[in-house]
Amino acid sequence: MQNNKDDFTIGNIHSFESMGSVDGPGVRSVVFMQGCRLRCAFCHNPDTWSLGENHAVRSCDLMEKILRFKPYFDATGGGVTFSGGEPLLQPEFLLDMLRRCKANGIHTALDTSGVGHRGEKRFRPDYSGILSYTDLVLLDIKHTNIDMYKQIAGLSMKYFNEFLEVLREIKPDVWIRAVIVPGINDNFEYIKSIKEYTRTIPNIKKYELLPYHTLGVNKYKELGIPYRLSGTKNMDKQKTAEWQRWLNVGIRD
Repeated sequence: MQNNKDDFTIGNIHSFESMGSVDGPGVRSVVFMQGCRLRCAFCHNPDTWSLGENHAVRSCDLMEKILRFKPYFDATGGGVTFSGGEPLLQPEFLLDMLRRCKANGIHTALDTSGVGHRGEKRFRPDYSGILSYTDLVLLDIKHTNIDMYKQIAGLSMKYFNEFLEVLREIKPDVWIRAVIVPGINDNFEYIKSIKEYTRTIPNIKKYELLPYHTLGVNKYKELGIPYRLSGTKNMDKQKTAEWQRWLNVGIRD
């Protein structure tokens, strides 16, 4: 196993889940990285938004921790998922960790909104390099309509489209994820728009529809942040599951 302790990068992480089961195949370690440029109305982790330092970690030390769980990855077809926040906001650290994982034969997944910057295009991270070391992308679709995307996420859709452009070139496996919110996108017309919007993305292996819930509301209160979806009820899980089954018809691993 390879883990070079003489050459490392420093990352800012929010938290670490040693053995998760919902962010990719098999048993997975999930690295929740700090910082996000989007301000999604339905986000349940506003504590990951800040770009300020939370928990600094060396890539070599984090890799050493991850390697303890490799037997579970190997036994279940699992691996490591980099989530957030938004992992793309720390491109050097992310790329370093992805390379270390691949050098140790560990499956890698990237849970991302596809927004790695909000400045000029010349400041865009090296998406090609990052995706070349990524086995699976869990791609968060905030909305399929340009105006609604900005209304929900608080940022132009053009940054997401820049990432999508590279994703189509590199062609890693993709799981499409979308949060379904009552009164915003809880209708079959929107579900069909997801299918249409993603038809040009290669290697889609699964669609996951996530029913909106209110479990993160208290975090907004603690942080003193207004909650934009106040009064919105939890999404019907059965209806969400029905639409998810429809999206996955014909999908083959």
